[in-house]
Formats: sequence, C-alpha cells, structure tokens
Amino acid sequence: MKSDYGPRSWLRLEGLGFSYGNAELFKDSSLDVAEGETVAMTGASGCGKSTLLRLISGLLRPSAGVINLDGEILDDPGRYVEPGRRGIGLVFQDAALFPHLKVSANILFGRPAADPRSLEALNRLSILLELEGLLDRYPHELSGGQQQRVALARALAPEPRLLLLDEAFAGLDRQRKRRVIPELREKLDALGVTVLAVSHDAEEAMLLAKRVVMLDGGKIVQDGSPEELAQKPASPAVEAFFAPLPWA
Repeated sequence: MKSDYGPRSWLRLEGLGFSYGNAELFKDSSLDVAEGETVAMTGASGCGKSTLLRLISGLLRPSAGVINLDGEILDDPGRYVEPGRRGIGLVFQDAALFPHLKVSANILFGRPAADPRSLEALNRLSILLELEGLLDRYPHELSGGQQQRVALARALAPEPRLLLLDEAFAGLDRQRKRRVIPELREKLDALGVTVLAVSHDAEEAMLLAKRVVMLDGGKIVQDGSPEELAQKPASPAVEAFFAPLPWA
C-alpha cells in the first residue's frame, strides 16, 4: 500500500542479467519501481519482457544482479527466496481459472473459505472489480473481460506485495482493451498495489500505465511516459515500435 508520506522505492533491480547456455537473454539492466506505482514494460516479441517477469517471480534465477522487493533481497548470488514465499501475484494471458469451480471458489482458491479474512477479501474485491453478480457462475459463463477480472481478484486476494501482469489482456480485442484496461487501472490505483505489467502492444502499454519501459534485445533502452517514448524516441527501435500510434 502507499505510504502517507508519498511513494518510496518498492521494487529494485540492480545489474540484472540472465543467460541460457551461450545466449544472453537479459543484459545488465536496472529498474526502480515506486510503492503503489504501475509500470508497463513493452517491446517486440523476444526482447526479454516475460523473461524479466519470470526472474522477478523466482521462476528463473538471474545469472547476475540483485532483485530487491520492499527492502528484502529476493535473489542475488548468495540468496534465493522461493517463488511461493515472495508475496508476488501473477496474472497471465490465459486467465487459467478452474472450470469446475464457481467464481467465488476461484478467487479464494488455496485460502480457507470460512476464514473471516478470506470472506472480507472476497467481498472487497468483488465490489471493487464489479463481480458481485458473478460469484455463483462458472468460468465458461463469463466473457473474456470478466474472466480476467476474476483472475485479477484471485491474484489480489492474498494481498501480494507486487502484482505481475504477463500479457494479461492479449486475448481481448482492441475495442475491449480500450474499455477494460482503463477501468482496471483505476481500480488498481485505488488499491495502491504496485504493478509491473508486460505487453507487446504499444497502445496497451499506454493504456496500462503513466510510465512505460521499453526493452530491445534484452536491455532497457528507454524509460518514461508513453508520450516521451512516442515523441522523443531514444533509438530507431523505439521509434518504429510507437510510430503506428495515432498520437505518436
């Protein structure tokens, strides 16, 4: 949650690198995300976006550098915190809901349903994400946007320290993205949760966050507002990526 004294550094990546065999997939990059901030990371396929999320979540281990979350070192040459102990929520393109469970059970999966804290989380998130009338439905009875809201509620129910979105809206068409993403962004801002979102779509990145980080060839090549990246690109790759946007 956000501090009463303003945002503070929450997620810090220092000199992060990842190699697979002789291939260097992510190169000596650093990033600082403030508490309560939403940052969108974008770039062409294969640029290292999803690799970075897997490093942060602990699904992959970096070959160099440090990952620090809320003052705790999660990964460095001498320390490794298991994925399940990092306090990180994940939402993927495929909502990955359990088809045999109702919405309410999907949201509380892995948590004791009778626990007052679980019920409070279910009530709070169902109101915030407008799921109250859907709690007794099954996933196949929901639209794509509704399924993503349920997946988001499930990721938020344990009150994670960090929320990672990996192409979470790629399954929505352009018009749905333009409607759904700003609404969800507003709700995440209201919760004060820190978010790092990955998208290969320049417009989606612009809708997701006020700060966009562009990757190219496994390196961070520009970090700024969507307008800055579109109007003052730091490289030909950035210019080409944002050029199709009407406001570029």
